[in-house]
Amino acid sequence: MNSQQTILLASASPRRRELLKQLAVTFKVEAADIDESILDGEAPREHVIRLSREKAMAGLLRSDGAMPTLGSDTIVLLDGKILDKPGSRAEAESMLKRLSGNTHHVYSAVALALEPDKVMDTLNITAVTFGDMPDPWIRKYCQSDEPMDKAGAYAVQGGTGQYIRRIEGSYSGVMGLPLFETAELLRRAGLLA
Repeated sequence: MNSQQTILLASASPRRRELLKQLAVTFKVEAADIDESILDGEAPREHVIRLSREKAMAGLLRSDGAMPTLGSDTIVLLDGKILDKPGSRAEAESMLKRLSGNTHHVYSAVALALEPDKVMDTLNITAVTFGDMPDPWIRKYCQSDEPMDKAGAYAVQGGTGQYIRRIEGSYSGVMGLPLFETAELLRRAGLLA
């Protein structure tokens, strides 16, 4: 393979597109439509890796194997529980109240499907600590659309950034695509110099 080969990014996330551009690879975007439900007894680590692999495989199959495909998934884990994308503004408020003043972990997995039987994956885990977010601020923030399509109801690069006290790990991983790990996968596959 060569570094000029076009890659398929199996994600509708504008943040992932933005991040992948930083690696100076040629890519096109086509969202993967998969069931993201948690399987019975599935641990968070296995869940996020499985979803990234399924997204990569769905993209590879959609392109009839013509393009190596990147799939990625990100989850927020607080006290052993996954905080998915909120289903309502009230749920977003509840999530942010739980995150306020606490440390949680963001699991961001990336998979690269080269062929149906050749899929590589990697995982980044980052600890994020929020300071106290005032309830009136949380209510106002949750009236915007920003928290509604994000795991844990927040965007690290958005309004909640002012309350993030510490990040131990990958900022880009918290955004949804850990650049170091993604670049490593692409290099291993010969798709990045």
